[in-house]
Amino acid sequence: MSEPQRGDRPARAESGRRFGRHVRSCRRARGLTQETLAERSRLSLDTVRRVEKGTFSPSLDTLRKLCMGLRLELSTLFESLELGEREAARELGDALADLTPEVQQSLFQLVAAIRRQRSED
Repeated sequence: MSEPQRGDRPARAESGRRFGRHVRSCRRARGLTQETLAERSRLSLDTVRRVEKGTFSPSLDTLRKLCMGLRLELSTLFESLELGEREAARELGDALADLTPEVQQSLFQLVAAIRRQRSED
């Protein structure tokens, strides 16, 4: 396989910025600051900032840590990136996965009550 050509740099830079905007969107949707995401991900604040800015190409280990901090599966992060939008239902499923069965059941009951209320309106 040949080395990337200089002409590939602008495309790589744009994909880095696009990925960074996506990570920022996921973080903000969760109401997290960069500092909180860094803590939860066990990454430095500088790393989170550079990923979001698109100036850092994260390793697989860094991506896994980011996903841990965002409470997302790696596949969800990349699928929503490819779709060009966050997929709220899948992100919600990822967030629920690490909750106790009792808490999950309570949330299911809450959702059912909301759906009943909406159908009555």
